[in-house]
Amino acid sequence: MDVTANEPRPADGTDDDSAAVLRTVGKVIKMWRERAALKQSELGTAIGYSEEQVSSVERGRRAPRRQFLEAADQALGAAGMIAGLAKDVEEARYPKKVRDLAKLEGEAVEICAYGNTVVHGLLQTEEYARALYGMRRPLFTEDEMERLVAARLARQEVFAQQPPPIFSFVQEEVTLRRPLGGRMVMRRQLEHLLDIGRRRNVEIQVMPTDREDHAGLAGSLHLLKLREGDTVGHNEVQLTSRLISNPKETQVLEIRYGIIRAQALTPRDSLAFIEKALGET
Repeated sequence: MDVTANEPRPADGTDDDSAAVLRTVGKVIKMWRERAALKQSELGTAIGYSEEQVSSVERGRRAPRRQFLEAADQALGAAGMIAGLAKDVEEARYPKKVRDLAKLEGEAVEICAYGNTVVHGLLQTEEYARALYGMRRPLFTEDEMERLVAARLARQEVFAQQPPPIFSFVQEEVTLRRPLGGRMVMRRQLEHLLDIGRRRNVEIQVMPTDREDHAGLAGSLHLLKLREGDTVGHNEVQLTSRLISNPKETQVLEIRYGIIRAQALTPRDSLAFIEKALGET
């Protein structure tokens, strides 16, 4: 499952590594603000943000966007010392487990995934991802929601990588039928699947509900075949998310995924199936 909607998180939505980066960035901004003899409210007015937002950034409670950093850099005459922190902040915006997974996906020559409850994260539209995170209980804060949606979309940059990896996805029919987020959100999600599925390096297959034999009943799975030849698995369920590197375990996942692909509709028939589902949505 690729929702990460039930994973427990710290109150401010950051892991320890990210929190340290954001605290350091906040201290740098505060130092330049005090050097310019400005109050938080005055800096906020100068860059178009509220005093509360400036305070949250300086305390390391909020990850500032690139626009915030660039505006503060200019207003405080920091000569790039603040704007130059944008890359560090962008990485800190994402949970550590997402950063680790995105790094592995960036090193993969082939990415395979079977999804049985929702559309896989690499295939999700922003609206669909936001709907999923909005269903999480206990609720995420608005800042946590923004951070997690941004992290989900950032992972999708792997599609633009050169040379591009080979992608293989198998989606349960129910993931195309369940209108998470509402009818229009699901329509746009299905349209997105069709666009992605027509790429030469992407195959999307559908596992029909009426199949009598099914090798994927143990749950979703995610396989990453890396450049150096190793295969890494990733599994996520309820409160647990883990990477699997033990060769015996990844071998089991590879065997299962191979059978799942054989049991699913062909890529061509699957695109036709998705088009039909879109017409019925």
